[in-house]
Amino acid sequence: MNRSSLTSTTRLPALPKWLRFRYFAWALGIGAFVGAAAYLEFSPQALAEGAPRMINFVRQLFPPDIKVLPSLIAPALKTVLMAAVATVMAALMSLPLAVMAAGNTEMPKALRGISRLLIEVARVIPDVVFALIFITAVGLGPFPGTLAMAVHSVGMLGKLYREAMEEIDPGPPEAVKAVGATRLQVVRYAVIPAALPAMVSDTLYRFDINVRNSIIIGFVGAGGIGYRLIVAMRLFKYQELLMILLLILGIIWVTEKLSDRLRAAIFGQPLLR
Repeated sequence: MNRSSLTSTTRLPALPKWLRFRYFAWALGIGAFVGAAAYLEFSPQALAEGAPRMINFVRQLFPPDIKVLPSLIAPALKTVLMAAVATVMAALMSLPLAVMAAGNTEMPKALRGISRLLIEVARVIPDVVFALIFITAVGLGPFPGTLAMAVHSVGMLGKLYREAMEEIDPGPPEAVKAVGATRLQVVRYAVIPAALPAMVSDTLYRFDINVRNSIIIGFVGAGGIGYRLIVAMRLFKYQELLMILLLILGIIWVTEKLSDRLRAAIFGQPLLR
């Protein structure tokens, strides 16, 4: 047996193209991750060196200052009410925009384009930026924070409502249209009822998000428990800071449980089955 025949019989089979592409994709992804981490100055050594300072900071938080709890009840209530009012306002504004933006409601093309643009703008601009804009108009307090969350939530709920309407079964709208219903009647009696369960779920989920966002918005002076949090941090009142964080954790836990109960109760109604 000559050398050429031995080489041909012992040569390993070539990998299929899809497997070679997968290896290349993995290598490319890992390289991109490492490059991004290096660009962001990711340093495990710096984290390890700063660990004692973190531990010292956590030690200063304990024990929580329970004496400030009564003074935190009103800001905490404002936080929840800000989120609730903003969510209701956003839902009321998002519904007509979603109806005009949905592709299966047969609205005029110009109207559909304008409504989609408004939804995109509201979603792209952060709620903190909206809060700063409204603060310059009406001053500090929960009112500008509520308006900011409402406008930003229109961008999210408008998009979700539109997608819920576009994903429904086209049969009921076509049947209602076939009996002579107008465009708005098709939306009223076929499109919205079919999309309503998803829209309710999206609204309750947005309320959960707004509870958290109301805390962040408070950092810029828009009221609520977030304002007390940033003040405690700036004044180095660490034990009061921990009490505020524990209260925020309780607020988020309670609102999530209530939202889940409300979602289960609404979906159990015969109207939404």
